[in-house]
Amino acid sequence: MVDNMAATAIYLSPETEPCRQTGGKVWQLNITLNTNVEESSVPLSMKSSRHELFEFKVPIVCLVTGNLPGTARYASIKIHMVSNFDAYSERELKAVVAYLNEEKVRQLEGIESKSMTTSPISCTEKGTLDTKSHVSKGDWHFLAVFGCLSLINLMCAIDATILSVALPAMAMKLNGSAIEAFWTGTSYLLTSTVFQPSWASFSHIFGRKPVLLLALSIFTLGAIIASAANNFTLLLAGRSIQGIGGGGLMALTYVIVTDMVTLRDRGKWFSIISLQWAIGSVTGPVIGGVFTEKSTWRWIFWINFPFCLVAFITIPLSLKLNRKDGLVIEKLKAIDWIGTVLFISSITGFLIPLTWGKSSPFRSSSTTANLCIGMIAFLLYSKYFASDPLIKGSIFHESTAKVGYFGTFIHGVIVWSMLYYMPLYYEVTKNFNPIESGVAIFPLTFTTAPAAIVVGFVITKTGKYRPSIWVGWVLTTVGLGLLIILEEDTTTPQWIFLSLTAGLGTGILYSAQSFAVQASASNSDLPYAAAMYSFFRSLGQTFGVACGGTIFQNAFRQKLSLNPTLSAESTQLAREASAIVQIVKSLPDSKLKAEIVAAYVDSFRMIWIAMCVLASVALILSLVFVKEISLDRELETEQGFKYEARASPRSDI
Repeated sequence: MVDNMAATAIYLSPETEPCRQTGGKVWQLNITLNTNVEESSVPLSMKSSRHELFEFKVPIVCLVTGNLPGTARYASIKIHMVSNFDAYSERELKAVVAYLNEEKVRQLEGIESKSMTTSPISCTEKGTLDTKSHVSKGDWHFLAVFGCLSLINLMCAIDATILSVALPAMAMKLNGSAIEAFWTGTSYLLTSTVFQPSWASFSHIFGRKPVLLLALSIFTLGAIIASAANNFTLLLAGRSIQGIGGGGLMALTYVIVTDMVTLRDRGKWFSIISLQWAIGSVTGPVIGGVFTEKSTWRWIFWINFPFCLVAFITIPLSLKLNRKDGLVIEKLKAIDWIGTVLFISSITGFLIPLTWGKSSPFRSSSTTANLCIGMIAFLLYSKYFASDPLIKGSIFHESTAKVGYFGTFIHGVIVWSMLYYMPLYYEVTKNFNPIESGVAIFPLTFTTAPAAIVVGFVITKTGKYRPSIWVGWVLTTVGLGLLIILEEDTTTPQWIFLSLTAGLGTGILYSAQSFAVQASASNSDLPYAAAMYSFFRSLGQTFGVACGGTIFQNAFRQKLSLNPTLSAESTQLAREASAIVQIVKSLPDSKLKAEIVAAYVDSFRMIWIAMCVLASVALILSLVFVKEISLDRELETEQGFKYEARASPRSDI
């Protein structure tokens, strides 16, 4: 018999129905049961109402009554949905026959005494599809696809942070203002954010693979344009186009992973994706600094091309999904065009004033009106008019989901505030060059990577995500509080120690937050929930850069205005806060330089105070509202990742 049988009993009765329907997707099983043999091989495929999802083999057990094989009258088949497949026999479906007398059959719970003849049967799926066996046995399709998705996310993470230390130098070389330089960085984050829900929606309509390849193509086109730019207008255009494609790559990564692995097992794979973001966050500023100092800033964009080439080769060969049938015109009609326009326009209208570097964008009535009017129109249209809305409201029903998305947003705000403004602190106070300032944030970012991956595996093992969320927010809050005490004369051992805690906390949250939003979603909503997790994290990243810049500029201008020597230039200097890095470095040691550096440090302190408050709010909300929801559930996927099928070399089964 098959060990560890945990499956649904299927009852056969040719007089009434092929099997008792127990819920779930329908499995078509074509077999002629032969009670004279002890094993048989049976093809098995899972079908939904519209698509064939999987084709593979699993063991079954046939319990047959009667003392002799030829006198069997009753039978029950159990489908074992969680099975560690043998590498050489996973294409074989074993039917192990056990002969029992009628008395023992009646003792089996749920078995009904009905006469049976041999005939084709169909049965329902109940349980989970085990992806662990495929991965552990080296399914190259899975490993290739996941490796490619990881590489894509590493590329996107590097792109999101690579400009952080190169912006002042780029502004000087292209004769652009510091605001234009910062807009170059935030334009990528903005466009990658606002288009993510649209990309996820397109993948549900047109299919994952073609939409993923389209996003990759747009990303590559943007990188080409940006790398060839000789002015800021062309550079901004290329960077924005690159962001549109990058948003698709980020959102579809999470959607496709939900097609590949079960919810509980998803933790370790999402943690590996988070690891790529942690690594990219670490290496991005250093790579940008090296290119700026040792070569040319154009390498910031050229570095994307090898990643794109690998993805263009791997995705068509390895990403095997069921095709989305239907005419193109019908698919185009299925898109929520009005909802898409309303959503993109409202979010963009809100974020653009932030990324323009306004000193008080939140006081602008137009900024608030853009968001409120647009979002109200979007929500009303989605609720009352859209047949298939861009964003499903059902993913926000649970308090766990609401707090999870809020926490994901705040996490993005905090992480990107640190990544963009900590390097400036080191350049001004320690006179570091871009490479050295990138290395200086290693204590912050190197703790993020191991924390993210360890927590992902821990949650997969334990099935509990709340403790990790709580610990993550506690460490993040404490870590940001420690950053507040940074001074211009803080020693190297001191600032290394002060940076460790915040990095550890944010690393834990990278993995833990994703479970809260997914566990609270239904199986059919899981891809949408995963895409919205990516969206809120990206929204937080964009908001974090803009919000941090606003806080810094206001505080810096106020500090300078109190200095009689600098008060006349305070407005101009505050507007050019990033460009002043080079000015400060060029100044000889003097009282004036010391006063400017002190104003810089005090302005950075205001950023960390604001971030600490946000982290505290997220901690309190998570303690009160986040519930522990079971991660053990069936894998239900619409488009169905196809694992590699191995033919058995054995001929006796």
